[in-house]
Amino acid sequence: MHPAADGKPAGVRFLAFNTVIDIEAYGDKATCTAAFEEARSLCRLYERLLSRTLPHSDIARINNAQGAATEIDPLTYDLLSKALVYCAESEGVFDITVGPAVRLWNFHEGVVPDADELAEAVRHVDWRGLKLWEAEGGRFAQLADPQAAVDAGGIAKGWIADALVAAMEARGLAGIIVNLGGNVAVSGAKPTGEPWRVGIRDPREPSQLIGAVPLAGGSAVTSGVYERCFTAPDGTFYHHILGPHTGMPVETDVAGVTVICEKSIDAEGFSTTLLALGLKRGLALACRRPEISQAFFIDAAGTITAAR
Repeated sequence: MHPAADGKPAGVRFLAFNTVIDIEAYGDKATCTAAFEEARSLCRLYERLLSRTLPHSDIARINNAQGAATEIDPLTYDLLSKALVYCAESEGVFDITVGPAVRLWNFHEGVVPDADELAEAVRHVDWRGLKLWEAEGGRFAQLADPQAAVDAGGIAKGWIADALVAAMEARGLAGIIVNLGGNVAVSGAKPTGEPWRVGIRDPREPSQLIGAVPLAGGSAVTSGVYERCFTAPDGTFYHHILGPHTGMPVETDVAGVTVICEKSIDAEGFSTTLLALGLKRGLALACRRPEISQAFFIDAAGTITAAR
């Protein structure tokens, strides 16, 4: 954690969700310090609720309930309710029950799943089988298929970024930027009136930027096939954005998509969907959705096509 100095914002960096979290804000030192500590505590809470791998998380309990109803925290209920909206709007390419297929892949070690195992896994992928309801003051989730599994990884960071920004705004801070491993949300420009600048990665060289977007409010989220990927010994390229019906990486003519929305959950939910849809269908969806203020599609050659 570093205090504000020389006109620069105060900031903090920590690890959560296997992601480096960077938060900066302008304000007095005591307020910023308290806000950063609250953000760290909130991230610990969200990880305990939403992790697919922690055995007592809400997500793990839903997945291990063998189709039984599971009482969940209101926060988990809120995230899953919103996630189902993106599933419905994605033309079949975004599904938070893709967990059975996801856990067969190992992108870190470059392991391709057995074809028969993958075919069996995708038989249990269908977001329509996740039921949510409120009763007697509680909130509940249930998977119609006992072998189905929820994986909120494709939407959770956007939901979390919105929550962190709201918590810091509630403390009276302005000039806030929250970066969850490239998922960026901002509130208010810098004291000079300058907007924050959010970089767009070059898919040919992900360590380099191909451009930048000015933001004084809202969120920019990039999805790219280069984020978690490997090339097999036979030369086949595999990336982590899986098709719900095949369990295999989606075939797309887009290497990266950056989406600008007022809410980070919208930016994240739609960024993955637009990439999976490809340029033609993705542009059409981006122009239909009022939540999307801008979208930038980048192909493998680095050519940028903008929607709006």
